[in-house]
Amino acid sequence: MTTSQQSNTLSSDVEITGSIKFQTDLFIDGKVEGEIISPGNLTLGEHAEVNGEIKTKSIIVQGNVKANITVEDRCELKAGSMLTGDLKSARLIIEDGATFIGKSEVTPKGARKPEFTAAPSPLAPAEKGK
Repeated sequence: MTTSQQSNTLSSDVEITGSIKFQTDLFIDGKVEGEIISPGNLTLGEHAEVNGEIKTKSIIVQGNVKANITVEDRCELKAGSMLTGDLKSARLIIEDGATFIGKSEVTPKGARKPEFTAAPSPLAPAEKGK
């Protein structure tokens, strides 16, 4: 007997207010008002409308999202999708035709954030008269 990874679906006629927690994969095509938290993979269908906070391993957005998103691995914004909110991810894919309004922080796994130091002024005071 083989085991397959379990996938769950919330269809387009479902509306939820509150928190959603799941372990593996979830496909949402309905409306969610609240937070979605999971170590799994989330797919938001083209009819999905999400308002709240999203924290998952990875996400594919096809619908309309007004939320801050934090994903451990990958965020993919499909053509026709709309994301309004801030995004933190290791990888980001934005297809032509997707709309993203917000700030993004993309930090590949294992990468260190660069440390910036102030550069010296191009014209130091001693150089001005020369």
